[in-house]
Amino acid sequence: MAKALSKSQVAAAVAEKAEISKKQATEILEHIAALAYKHAKDTFTLPGIGKLVLRNRAARMGRNPKTGETIQIPAKRVVKFRVAKACKEAILGAK
Repeated sequence: MAKALSKSQVAAAVAEKAEISKKQATEILEHIAALAYKHAKDTFTLPGIGKLVLRNRAARMGRNPKTGETIQIPAKRVVKFRVAKACKEAILGAK
């Protein structure tokens, strides 16, 4: 399996494709990340890739793996990423 692309590798690829400097491409990536953080409460969509959504996770019973003791896990809010259909089909192939 290939290694994941680093931030600088992604910025370099974007800079080359858009014919801009690597510094400008890095700023664009940082701006997109900041937008995602700011708007994740309302759902943030990256067209063709997916969306960030906030979900409420219910309280549940769990087990301490070390002692085997059952414990109560409290309810909490979590961020989830829902992959777009187009992205799934591009990576996995159409059904």
